[in-house]
Amino acid sequence: MAPERHQFSSSASAKATQKSMGDRTLTGVGNLIKLLPTGTVFIYQFLSPLLTNYGHCSTINKYLTGALLLISGFSCCFSSFTDSYTGSDGRIYYGIATVKGLWAFSDANAKSLDLSKYKLQLGDFVHAFFSLFVFAVLGVLDPNTVGCYYPSLETSQKTLLMSLPAAVGAVSSSVFMVFPNKRHGIGYPSAADTTQDS
Repeated sequence: MAPERHQFSSSASAKATQKSMGDRTLTGVGNLIKLLPTGTVFIYQFLSPLLTNYGHCSTINKYLTGALLLISGFSCCFSSFTDSYTGSDGRIYYGIATVKGLWAFSDANAKSLDLSKYKLQLGDFVHAFFSLFVFAVLGVLDPNTVGCYYPSLETSQKTLLMSLPAAVGAVSSSVFMVFPNKRHGIGYPSAADTTQDS
């Protein structure tokens, strides 16, 4: 009986370890998904073929595509410094994280609330850098962008174009396991906690 009991406990321990690794993996993937606001990526992928003329750019197409890249990159970076909270009236309010707390956009009662727990942290800058980095790789290596700005790369460096986004995604997900994203800002699911006057 004792060996069976020992075998059962080691089997349960192995399952718990697998579950914990599985949870960590899913958390890392979830953080990677939260890294880029899906709206920004969708808008870029939707507008990129139109602005690049499907990779056959004139000078105006290059300027328009460059502007789209800059605006989309700024959006990804900026959203890392935003957060949300549920006010005392039950509505969700958004704001920008500052060194003192959250600067709310439209909540008239924000001054009476303690929003200091939303202040800037090191992880916010890590998220902003990596969101910009991942978007830059996705945007610059987009087939339409490649055809527009550097068409020779499309034929000579197919391996790079296929493998670099996956490598950047793997590195980013590893970094986000160390610095998990706790913000619920613009482009992310809203916060579930309620911040009320205490």
